[in-house]
Amino acid sequence: MLAATWFVAYSAVLPLTQAEWGLSAKQAGLIQSAFHLGYLTSLFIVGFIADHFGAKRAYIATGIAACVSPWAFVLFADGFWSAFWLHALTGLCQGGTYTPALALINDNVGRERRGRAMGYFIAGSSAGYAICLGVAGVALRFTDWRGALAAVALLPLISWLSGVLVLRGTPNLVHPRPAGEPLLAAVPAVLANRKGMLSIWGYTFHNWELLGLWAWLPAFLTAALVLHGASPENALLFAALTYVANIAGSILGGTMADRWGRTQTILLWSCVSLALSFSIGWLITLPIALLVGLACLYNLAGIADSSTHSTVLAESVPAHYLGVAYAVRSVIGFGAGVVSPFVFGWALDLAGGGRSSADAFAWGVAWATLGFGALLGPVATWKLQNASRGRARD
Repeated sequence: MLAATWFVAYSAVLPLTQAEWGLSAKQAGLIQSAFHLGYLTSLFIVGFIADHFGAKRAYIATGIAACVSPWAFVLFADGFWSAFWLHALTGLCQGGTYTPALALINDNVGRERRGRAMGYFIAGSSAGYAICLGVAGVALRFTDWRGALAAVALLPLISWLSGVLVLRGTPNLVHPRPAGEPLLAAVPAVLANRKGMLSIWGYTFHNWELLGLWAWLPAFLTAALVLHGASPENALLFAALTYVANIAGSILGGTMADRWGRTQTILLWSCVSLALSFSIGWLITLPIALLVGLACLYNLAGIADSSTHSTVLAESVPAHYLGVAYAVRSVIGFGAGVVSPFVFGWALDLAGGGRSSADAFAWGVAWATLGFGALLGPVATWKLQNASRGRARD
């Protein structure tokens, strides 16, 4: 939960840095994309580390960089290029908080409870996003954006110290590879695993939508609040409320996956989030309470299938190359997340929206880019469902 707070820290102050540095929406989106690029690189590397040295050891060792690197952005970011490279650096240092944690859950939780356990893990991340926006929103009442980010940067440090404490009694498992098989042989094995790759492609289209949503929702709510004459700082508190909905969505999705099936859960929630991607931007002039309610539903639906994607992949590949499978997924899936915030901002600029405009057409076009990018997600999941049923019949 606390490790995840930095993931949306830049989004929390985006309207302020955008105004101070004179950024276009495209440039603002590129800074967020830089974080995702660094993050997917770290996930790829950490996947191999977790398989070779064990998930627990990987989690603790890489966590040092995760809690130190945000301070470089806090202290030295002062324009587009410095923010771009420093945010990429913070992303590059965050991978150990995710892939090894998923592997730890898979190693220590039985299949009948694994979907819910993954759901609680993703819910913890969502709670972290809410905490970040809440802390930043309160801090901005007393300081500038840099001070607000400093307050958020304290939380990953607490996270690492807590992780060291709670994992003391957890074994560090290293799953043996077949004799003579090199570590890199796991990559073609993952690519040849049909169920695993269908899961990865479903996750990729899901990530395009979700990471674009997280990058731009605070700015969208800020524009809506300004349109209604409210204080922009309150947008962070409303955005934090939508991330609280993420918590419910993660737990709900994971529980549904255990009770009613993995692919059925993914199909349901991916279709709900698609409907909102194509509609929410056009509804910016709605009363704030109704708009925030829709944003909460959007976040709930967008996250509800995340844990199930992770569970399905864990159950589709052998344990000795699960870390590498997550690494491959990260390159493809978070690669989509690198691009989508940029495409969103580019579309917003092209449609005439720009920085804090409340033009419904511009926002409608921008949000639709997330929907178009996510359309193939349900198709991949439907194919995965058929593949699973075929194997069951065999």
